[in-house]
Amino acid sequence: MSSSTEPAPMTKVLIFGGKTGWIGGLMAELVNKKEGMECFLAESRIENRADVEAELDNIKPSHVLMSAGMTGRPNIDWCEDHKPETIRVNVIGTLNVADLCHTKGIHCTIYATGCIFEYDEKHPMGSGIGFTEEDFPNFAKSFYSETKGYMEQMLKCYPNCLTLRVRMPISDDLIHRNFVTKIVKYERVVNIPNSMTVLTEMLPASLAMTKKGLTGVYNFTNPGVISHNEVLDLYTKYIDPTYTYTNFTVEEQAKVIKAGRSNNELDTTKLMRDMPEGVVINDIKTACDLCFQRMKDNLTKQYGELPDSLPAEFRRS
Repeated sequence: MSSSTEPAPMTKVLIFGGKTGWIGGLMAELVNKKEGMECFLAESRIENRADVEAELDNIKPSHVLMSAGMTGRPNIDWCEDHKPETIRVNVIGTLNVADLCHTKGIHCTIYATGCIFEYDEKHPMGSGIGFTEEDFPNFAKSFYSETKGYMEQMLKCYPNCLTLRVRMPISDDLIHRNFVTKIVKYERVVNIPNSMTVLTEMLPASLAMTKKGLTGVYNFTNPGVISHNEVLDLYTKYIDPTYTYTNFTVEEQAKVIKAGRSNNELDTTKLMRDMPEGVVINDIKTACDLCFQRMKDNLTKQYGELPDSLPAEFRRS
C-alpha cells in the first residue's frame, strides 16, 4: 500500500545486517552511491532491544533497512537443532526493530522470505496461479519457514513496515549465499519451477519502494517461475560447459535433509502495479539469462578464462 502521508525524505539510512549480511551489504553499496543519502551499518544485535533503541536514538535515521536474520550454516537445517536461537533473532529481533521504528516514526523495510508457501490444490505447480500477499502461509515443514510465517502475520500490524518476500536469491557472482552457488555443488537436484529473486534487478527496486513510502507485504520476486534445471542449464551455457547434474524426487530429497524445502509461485501483480516509475524488472527467465551473462564477465575478469580458472570453493567436492 502507499503511505497515507507524504513520505519522509530518504536522507539517512541505517542498515541492520549491513556489516556481515549478504543482502545488507549489497544494500549498503547501493545507498552509498546515492547523492544526499547517508548510510550507517548497525552495530547492535537485533535481539538486544536496548542496544537497538540506543543506536536508533543516536543515529536518528530517516529510514531503516532490516536484513538481519538467522538462516543457519550451511543451510536452514541448522535451525531445526537451534530453535531458541532462531526465535531470538528471527522473531524477537525482527519485532524489536519493527516496534522501535514504529514508536519513533521511522519507515522500516524488512527483507523477509516467500518460502512460507508450497504448491497446493488452489495453486497447482505449472498453473500460473501464484500465492498473493493476502494468502496465509501454508508451509511450515522447516522451523526457519515456520518462524518467518509467524513473523509476517505480526509485521502486518505495523503500519510503518514494508515487508518484502524474497525467494531463492540469485546474484551475478558465486558468493556462498547465492542460490546458484548452492545448487551447483549438489550431486542431485529436484526440478521444480519456483519464483526467484534476481538481486541485481530487485534490490534497487526495493530502494525505490522504500523511498516512495510503500508499506505492507509484497511478493518480491521477478515475475514468473524458473526450474532448477533451467538455472543449471544457464550455468552450463555461460560458466562451465563441462558441468553435469542429475535429478531426484522431492521424496528422495527428503531422505537427505532435516527440514522440508518450500516450492511455490508468487503472484507479482501487486508488486508490478505499485513499482515506482523508471524501475525495470524483467521476467525471471530473462533476468536469470542476463544475470549469468554478467556472472560470466565478472568471473572472467576476476579469475581468468572459464571454466578452468574457477576456484575449488565454487566446485562440487
